[in-house]
Amino acid sequence: MIRITSVQNPRVKQAVRLRERAQRDAEGLLLIEGYREVRRALDNGVRPVALFTCPALFLGENEGTLIADAQKAGAELLECDERVFRKIAYRDRPDGVLALAPALRARLDDLRLPPNPLILVCEHIEKPGNLGTMLRSADAGGVHAVIVCDRCTDINNPNVVRASIGALFCLPVVEASSDEALPWLRARGIRTLAATPHATKDHTAADLTGGTAIVVGSEQLGLTSRWMEEADERVRIPMLGQCDSLNVAAAATILIYEAVRQRRARA
Repeated sequence: MIRITSVQNPRVKQAVRLRERAQRDAEGLLLIEGYREVRRALDNGVRPVALFTCPALFLGENEGTLIADAQKAGAELLECDERVFRKIAYRDRPDGVLALAPALRARLDDLRLPPNPLILVCEHIEKPGNLGTMLRSADAGGVHAVIVCDRCTDINNPNVVRASIGALFCLPVVEASSDEALPWLRARGIRTLAATPHATKDHTAADLTGGTAIVVGSEQLGLTSRWMEEADERVRIPMLGQCDSLNVAAAATILIYEAVRQRRARA
């Protein structure tokens, strides 16, 4: 166990730099802050290279087991005083646990899917919170993979990790271009479903029991014309008030759970 008491320590400076996308890309590392997030990462085979802890900020009684598991996975243990930990933490209310781990860099060809998979495709998502929320919904709904297309925010953003509450590590998440993703889906017979207020069919009328990719687009503009025009089916989520659209994460969750409803009814 190495104890750190200076904010000028090189390991502290490294952790702070990893908040920036360019630095994450250069070092191939991401930040995982929070007990639940680190626990989920470890439970899903992530091997941290370092674990920063601050006992003064611990919220529970299980941190000792977490620290031991991280050490078994190969993490260097770095215990900080509260001032130092607050320097590296990006949460308003840190709980004294933060890991550095290899960045996620899976690609389409790494995916191993079951028959009739359910996939979520996220195109041009701008806000890390929305992407993280969709990952959380995808994990909850048993989605088999998430494809992040033409990324605006990278999947290794610490706010994606935070908003997903570690769900980022619970299911396959890959980044790809639309030029790669569309033919990849077609080659595997996976139909694409796009939601648009201009569709005439309600989302509950679409058959989501076969191989399906639910495709959602950017917060401001929605799906690009390419994905919309090449979608195998377009549906609408009924809007009964004055607003004509939902937050992208809310829309994705509704569509995922319609697929869950249909698949459980058929099982």
